[in-house]
Amino acid sequence: MEDVLEVYHRPYDPAVPVVCMDEKPYQLLGHARDPIPACPGHDLKEDSEYVRHGTCSIFVWVEPLAGRRRVDARAQRTRIDWATEIDQLLNVDYPDAQRVVLVMDNLNTHTLGSLYEAFEPAKARALAERLEIHYTPKHGSWLNIAEIELSALTRQCLTRRIDDLDILNTELAAWQAATNDDERQVRWQFTTTDARIKLHHLYPNT
Repeated sequence: MEDVLEVYHRPYDPAVPVVCMDEKPYQLLGHARDPIPACPGHDLKEDSEYVRHGTCSIFVWVEPLAGRRRVDARAQRTRIDWATEIDQLLNVDYPDAQRVVLVMDNLNTHTLGSLYEAFEPAKARALAERLEIHYTPKHGSWLNIAEIELSALTRQCLTRRIDDLDILNTELAAWQAATNDDERQVRWQFTTTDARIKLHHLYPNT
């Protein structure tokens, strides 16, 4: 916990950006019956029955101090998917960064070994050398800023049924563009000192 808190209070450095990532499973759902459109005096009406069109995983990448986000959905959340996302992070999103400081949860796919499963060894090593990874503690997902962004994304973009992965990615791209245009930054206020006072029960008794 203290390790992540210290990362969040580093000064902004575009050469070494701090990026948070998280992912969310999402059900692709369609209507069993056509909804009745809204009209004056009447809300939109949807049948409670729906048709499942499979699942996917939404990846969210957030650079808190720059107010920058990238969101996309993939059909799966395998090691290969995560490694491919890392390749885009380093070579497309931040090609000029010396390294990227990455905060994320300790999921079994979120390891440097995934890079070696996806790419030949030389490329995997080159990607790994540009990553500085900090894991949030178990049961400490509240420390991940990307989880906060996922909550906002869910409220603002995912409150209706979407049955197609391409349509979902179109909606996610629109949310990403609008949010990035706003340049909404996240400045973390909770410090290590705060943690030692308010969460003292988590520390060993000496």
